[in-house]
Amino acid sequence: MQSEMPVAGAEVDVLIVGGGPVGLTARALLERWGVRTLLVEKRRELSPFPRSRLVNVRSMEIFRQLELAEPITAAAFAPEYGRIRFRDTLHAPDFASAAMIGVNGPVPESPVTGAVTSQDRLEPTLLGAASSEVRFGVELLDLTEEDESVLALLADHGDGERSRVRARYVLAADGANSTVRERLGIAAEGPGAVGRVTTVVFDADLGQWSARQPAGVYLTSQGSFLPLYPEGGWAWFVPTPQDTDGADWPGMVSRSLGADAQVDVLRVQHWVVNAFVAERLRHGRILLAGDAAHAIPPAGGLGMNVGVADVHNLCWKLAGVLRGWAGPGLLDTYDKERRPVARRTLGQAVENARMMFQVQDVRREQLQAAAGRTPDRVEPPWSEQYFAQLGLVLGVAYRSEAVLTGAGTPPGPPETGTTYIPTAEPGHRVPHLWLTDGRSTLDAFGEWFTLLTAAPAHWESTTAAPWPLRVEPLPAEHTELWDLPPQGALLVRPDGHIAARWSDGPPGDATLHDALTAVTSR
Repeated sequence: MQSEMPVAGAEVDVLIVGGGPVGLTARALLERWGVRTLLVEKRRELSPFPRSRLVNVRSMEIFRQLELAEPITAAAFAPEYGRIRFRDTLHAPDFASAAMIGVNGPVPESPVTGAVTSQDRLEPTLLGAASSEVRFGVELLDLTEEDESVLALLADHGDGERSRVRARYVLAADGANSTVRERLGIAAEGPGAVGRVTTVVFDADLGQWSARQPAGVYLTSQGSFLPLYPEGGWAWFVPTPQDTDGADWPGMVSRSLGADAQVDVLRVQHWVVNAFVAERLRHGRILLAGDAAHAIPPAGGLGMNVGVADVHNLCWKLAGVLRGWAGPGLLDTYDKERRPVARRTLGQAVENARMMFQVQDVRREQLQAAAGRTPDRVEPPWSEQYFAQLGLVLGVAYRSEAVLTGAGTPPGPPETGTTYIPTAEPGHRVPHLWLTDGRSTLDAFGEWFTLLTAAPAHWESTTAAPWPLRVEPLPAEHTELWDLPPQGALLVRPDGHIAARWSDGPPGDATLHDALTAVTSR
């Protein structure tokens, strides 16, 4: 929704800087909590470029909570497109392939399936998920932190007018070249810019080479080809040539296809592949999320998804502090919980790229030694389970003051591999299991804490005020799967991660109250 710019001196709870998927998701989440937001985006409209291509299974769980999973899936490709195919040219047969597990079909670990869909198809859905103010063509120029607020200086590119907005907090989701991060002087850890890529969006009839073997990405020696929308359209990703001004893009795309094809180039975008994690995600009342906090190379489609998980972790904490049932210290757990995830995700993306280059290197060696014959299929350096990466997206475990282990200060964050093993231990996402009414356990979570127990009557006398709390009956068979005694309980945070676990009924009336006090730093 586009609306009038606030007048000088206007106040909001949270100023969101950046109107990509991460900022738009934060806006929708905060509106669910009743938090007043203003989102500013320096572009004059949503991005027309496909950019991110994959909504993984964890992001789709978050979008399910926002009642967006169905419209996102309806506009996305069919599940069989959840595959990467390696080819010498687009019209050649596969010499290797990999499934995107959790996208190419359902998995028992989740009630949803991820989707292959372009960012320019996703963003309008996210924009329509909330009604709070959005202002396109408005750029953040500067920030001044005060004791109880942040004063932001904004410039409207339409009329040149400048204005100031006072916000209790600022959520910066303004990309890898973040103005907010630069203004705060927050350094980035990692290699930085690792390459330059050009995206060419074009129309061409390529169905004869792709329809019978669909994929979300076709990796060839002449660049990557991606179908953009179910109804048509393609993109070509290639290292940026030296002479971009004089480039014959239609001719280059046509030659890279390896066959005669009529190519109609629609857009060309040059961009930098960055790889870094910010040295900290919080600076007083200003918090970084998405590419502003960590730039993840595109191999594996992890970048946007880790940003969506950032704000899912952050927004309930902001709401708690703003509404008074959490202390400001709760916001410190955002950095402690999410920055280790960003570092592991960056490492995984680098490893993904290494493995994909390895496949292409082996293929080049095969072609050089083939002497005119067709080389054999390449055995990829991964298994289908490896490329699932469910351990990275569903197996995230948090270690901070917002998780009670019952054993004093917890150690550092546990490492998660690519294999996901469901567990109901504190810090982990609650495993997906079906409840008696056909809902998932994940459907029990929202703008509240949840007490999952097979013995709700034993916990009814406990005190939870002033925190929002719901008691959710848990089928007895699930307690056995989770090794939870019949009168035990799990305290689940609004983001679906387990805050505390009790093996027996409440030892005293203050048990739940004390746990929530500790978890929320109140």
